[in-house]
Amino acid sequence: MQGWIILDKPLGLGSTQGVSAVKRALRQGGYGSGKKGPKVGHGGTLDPLATGVLPIAIGEATKLAGRMLDNDKVYDFTIRFGVQTDTLDGEGVEIATSDVRPKLAEVVAVLPSFTGPIDQVPPAYSALKVDGQRAYDLARAGEEVVLASRSVTVHALDIRHPDHVDGHDLDDLDDVTLTAHVSKGTYIRSLARDIALALGTVGHVTMLRRTKAGPFTLEHAISLDKLAELAMSRALEDVTLPLRAALDDIPALPLTPDQAGALRQGRVLVGIAADDGQYFACIGDTPVALVSVQDHEVRVVRGFNLD
Repeated sequence: MQGWIILDKPLGLGSTQGVSAVKRALRQGGYGSGKKGPKVGHGGTLDPLATGVLPIAIGEATKLAGRMLDNDKVYDFTIRFGVQTDTLDGEGVEIATSDVRPKLAEVVAVLPSFTGPIDQVPPAYSALKVDGQRAYDLARAGEEVVLASRSVTVHALDIRHPDHVDGHDLDDLDDVTLTAHVSKGTYIRSLARDIALALGTVGHVTMLRRTKAGPFTLEHAISLDKLAELAMSRALEDVTLPLRAALDDIPALPLTPDQAGALRQGRVLVGIAADDGQYFACIGDTPVALVSVQDHEVRVVRGFNLD
């Protein structure tokens, strides 16, 4: 069993619990050998209070899970104006309030200033480490957590349902739902906090749903109930995407059997007629390695142990 199962993660479930659910489904379906079955990992943490696309890597695909962290993500999120919490979401304790409510036109006007390269301070309640400890552990212990600003990129930021708010330009908004296409390392809770502040008020996230992670979208995603159902009928292959699916942004490099054997031994291929860059090296439909080509020489970045 090799490849990707994309979960539509429900509210309240942690990413590691999503991994456990897939491991359990694989055991129930009789996939793999031994008690443990194939190796399983996730391709990017999704908070328990967030829902949506959670890529789960199986077998050799786990070697690409780290690469998924570098991919862009797309989120839908709702900002509730008037209250800021210590966690910047609905789970936290109220720490600031404001009677100011923005109008739709004001929200539209402020969004361009949060589009493109921006600097943001991550939430104190985050998995970033401070002196070797998770920031959220320090924050929950009552310690003051000050995290450094970081540079991220917001590729696009739009009102989620502009048709739903037409004709209400003069109304004060209690909340607004946005869609953000962001680079790795972007914290949506911080983005929501900063948008509210720029509007002269405070706010926190009440809904967060990831609709895309790298190449994977909600169209690929299945619920936990569907996962369990397919496991019982031993049909998980029907929803397992190939290992190659995570690398749809790079070209394939077809190999001869001799070339594949050389790469599997860790040797460098020379005289390859390919432009510089990364490639997905394969023999037929079988993945051999993620490789780097430079000056017509091919070197393995990640090898796959597949027959």
